[in-house]
Parts: sequence; structure tokens; C-alpha cells
Amino acid sequence: MSSNEEFHSRPLAADDLDRVIEIDNHYTGRRRDGFYRKRLEAALAEPQNFVFLGCESNATLQGFLLARLQEGEYGTPGRTASMDAIGVDPGATAHGMGRSLLEALDGIARHKGIRAIHTRADWRNSPMLQFFARSGFLLAPRLSLERDAGYLEDAEFAEDMIAEAGRLGDANDYSDADGDQRGAFARDLVPCRSMQQSDLAAIVKIDRKITGNEHQNYYQQKLTEAFDESAVRVSLVAEQDDHVVGFAMARVDFGEFDRIEPAAVLDSIAVDPDFTHHLIGTALLSQLLANLSALQIEQVRSEADAEHFEVLRFLQRNGFALSQRLAFVREVG
Repeated sequence: MSSNEEFHSRPLAADDLDRVIEIDNHYTGRRRDGFYRKRLEAALAEPQNFVFLGCESNATLQGFLLARLQEGEYGTPGRTASMDAIGVDPGATAHGMGRSLLEALDGIARHKGIRAIHTRADWRNSPMLQFFARSGFLLAPRLSLERDAGYLEDAEFAEDMIAEAGRLGDANDYSDADGDQRGAFARDLVPCRSMQQSDLAAIVKIDRKITGNEHQNYYQQKLTEAFDESAVRVSLVAEQDDHVVGFAMARVDFGEFDRIEPAAVLDSIAVDPDFTHHLIGTALLSQLLANLSALQIEQVRSEADAEHFEVLRFLQRNGFALSQRLAFVREVG
């Protein structure tokens, strides 16, 4: 491809799937058939919530960009764009194709009243970081965290759990953990179950109590992700007296040959303010990690705004540490 050869951007179609996977494979070293198939199916079903762009030359797809449009993502009012993936065939790099894809995304975002594009990358991925720097991305005030998907350790919560058992009138004896599965304490106190579509109203109500805002559309999208786009349903709700008092929304993607990817993403975890200090969050995380471990998932990732100290403290207290991934934001020009 010569430096003056023309190319143009267009929406991706179902027929582009194999070529997208092929380009991505150049950079990741593995095929992510399931991930891209699910994302493309979702984009075709709900075009108002996605931007899937391709860039071609000589009638051959040479680059692609995937972005999700969401209401209230990152705690910001209005809609934002989250760029999930961008790739250019190695033989077509250094010709402005990536920049062309971003400019096309900019145009769509402006038309929809979106002010910012968010994304993330491993800090060791020098080519991607250099591309972001040239393209006007800045470090976002968000922290990426991760931990292994092993069972949650109980030791630091044991005294709190015993005290909470007394307050809740629990008849179980928590004085000796010998023989218990790690992470079982909180789950014994707080029953957790798989999230259902019918839980939407309760989830929105809890979020409204916490934020003071209505995020119905945002959580409807998250439920769609959890039920239609994830490889396995792992999102949970916690109940007390048959009422939902907390929730954890997580997703697991498909990889090659529809195998489950080794990492899960924890998008949201929240507890009804009337039930704080009742170990609801601990129970949800404990059950989530137990489920992920049973699925042989190795890692769980999450993100939080730098000023959300309580969320960060909760995650770090439960074994999350800073990951090697950085969050970036780019103002729409």
C-alpha cells in the first residue's frame, strides 16, 4: 500500500468478521472469534448503541474500530463512547488509517452529542500508547484494578462477620473456620443469586439512592450485555427478606472456539445505603469469585474513578491491586 493510496471508512458488516479477527490476531497472537462475533451481533441488533467502523483499500478491509455508546458510563452525565478495540493490518500502518477511523468516530460522536471517547491499553504496549499520544488522548482520572479469581480470604473480616451474625440473629457458629470453604462466611449471612431481567427496577432504585440520579437506560444496557453478549451469566444480586439489597454486574467474553476468556470484568458493584455494613458487598464479591473460580477463570478486572475512595478502598481491601492497564480519554473535537 503506497502512502498516497486512498482509503475510506464505512460501517462494518457481518461479512467483515473473519477479516477483523485476522487483523486482531496479528497483535494479540490469538483468535478471538467469539468476542468479535458477539460484539458484531450486538451492534447489528442495536445500532444506536454501537459504532463499528471499517477502513478499506482496494476493496479489502485493512482496519477496524469498535466502540460502545452508553448513557451514564464513567459516572458522567449524558452519553459517552467507549472504544473497545482498534486495529490496522501491519502492512497498512503509518498511512493514517487509524487516525481516519478516529476521525470517523469523532464525526458520529459529535452528531450524537457525545463529548468524550474513553479507552484503555496496557502500559507496555508502546505502539498503541504512541498512537494514543499522537491522537490527543490523555490519561483519564480512573484506576484499573485486578486480582486473581481465587476465593476471597475471610481472615480480615472474621470479627466483623461474627458481630454481624449476632445483629442478624444468625444461628450458625462462625467461631471456627476449619473445614469451611474460603469466602463462605459472608455468603452464609447474605444469600446471593443470579441476576434476572426482572431485577432491573430494584437495581435502578439502589443506584438512585446512591447517586440521586436516574440511570434506567444505562442499567438496561448493562443487563443486555450480561444476558446477551457475555459468554456466561455471572452477574448477581444479594437479598435480605426477599428484597434485593445489592448487586454485582460482571461479564465474561468468549474467546477462540467459544472457549471462555481467562479474565472477567466487574462493571458495577453497589449496596443499598440502608444495608451498608451488613457485609452485602463482601458476600457479592465472595460469591462472584467462587463462581468465576469454578469456571476456571483466572482473573477479574475492574475500574473506578480516582476520587471514588470508598469503592477503591473496598476493592483494594478485597485483594484488588493496580493493573498494568491505563485508562485514557479524548475530547471529541
